[in-house]
Amino acid sequence: MNATLKDKATSFSFVLPALIIFALFYIYPFFYSFILSLTNYNIIGDLNFKESFVGLTNFKDIASDSDWWKSMYNGAFITFWALSFQNVLALMLALAVTRVVKMSKFYRVVFFTLPILSEIVIGLLLRRLMLSEPVGRDVLNHMVNNLGLGFLAQDWISGEKVRLITALVHCWKGFGWAFVIFLAGLQGIPNQLYEAARIDGANAWQSFRKITLPLLMPVITLIMVLTILGTMSSFAMILALNQGAGGETTVPIMMIYNHLGSDLAGLACAEGLVLGIILITISFTMFFISKKVRKKYGVLPD
Repeated sequence: MNATLKDKATSFSFVLPALIIFALFYIYPFFYSFILSLTNYNIIGDLNFKESFVGLTNFKDIASDSDWWKSMYNGAFITFWALSFQNVLALMLALAVTRVVKMSKFYRVVFFTLPILSEIVIGLLLRRLMLSEPVGRDVLNHMVNNLGLGFLAQDWISGEKVRLITALVHCWKGFGWAFVIFLAGLQGIPNQLYEAARIDGANAWQSFRKITLPLLMPVITLIMVLTILGTMSSFAMILALNQGAGGETTVPIMMIYNHLGSDLAGLACAEGLVLGIILITISFTMFFISKKVRKKYGVLPD
């Protein structure tokens, strides 16, 4: 018995540091944010819960705040393009690289370089390239005109298509991560399965649909969840690029940031909790759908 208790204590001692860090930086901030969300605390001075308690008022304000839901729409719009354009392109390039023997490591480094770069630096650089003088150099419009495509020249920062342009610019960050994860997932699929499929007369599309896609479903789900979490919490690049473009590209994190700067800490915490609950719900839904799809294709036992 003593030996068993000693073994358990020894095992627990290895987990304890991580548990303390998790409790200190995740569990405690969550509960403290929930307490602040029930108040009208303004981050100035000490918190007096009895005097500042407002109950669910902040959550009611969020439900009726059109600006908040517009920011959610903006975040969802960026997420849609990341899930479609960004991840589909990353998968296509990962499939291509797995079939390239020479210089495959070079391609991995090149495609993975993008997410390493600073969002602020990229946002400010693109802002300079897109804005006209004297703030910027209007480089992009000059390039479009020189190519004989002057009809495409526009106000890239705050024009009619600013939301789409911002979404496409933001795709650079998640593309590298998606590419590397897809590549690792593809390399984990045994080649014997593809050889057997070719012997049975399956073409490339049938092999992809019956072998690659089902076996890659856990990776696809992971990338989709990471993409949703990453794009819905995007902030730095959009702030540097166009500072929200007058609400057209304002995302939820930017709303929270603005409310904190306006001494509305209670409302900002309530918005953070609402956003967190929405993202957690989406994440669990994605994993549930992934499990069902994998069972359908026989990847998981019934």
